[in-house]
Amino acid sequence: MDELLAKRNTPVDSVIEFNIDDDILVKRICGRLLHEPSGRTYHEEFYPPKKPMTDDLTGEPLKRRSDDNPEALRTRLDAFHKQTAPLVEYYNRKGLYTTVNADKPAPVVYDSILSAFRKAKSKDLVIFV
Repeated sequence: MDELLAKRNTPVDSVIEFNIDDDILVKRICGRLLHEPSGRTYHEEFYPPKKPMTDDLTGEPLKRRSDDNPEALRTRLDAFHKQTAPLVEYYNRKGLYTTVNADKPAPVVYDSILSAFRKAKSKDLVIFV
């Protein structure tokens, strides 16, 4: 990765990982509901339709993505963790890694991201957003 970025003259100055417990992700993702014709989305807990599994505007049925189930999601999460662990270790050793608790309210997450960028900038590194 470093060689590719060096060839492109694009240095890495900060690596941010959005960290959230897998159980919370499963709950969030498996609760998603979709009205396919319009693209409207709902969530069983956070933004439920007025009538279960029914679009509020059309009365048509809502669907779940076929891969939005706990088994498929846990398989994807396991693969993600295995693939990213070496990157986390590598960038942490270089002092470029910051983890952000993504289970906090959006303003807190945003402030954490800005803080990581400020920290990188204080090292006289260029920030690419």
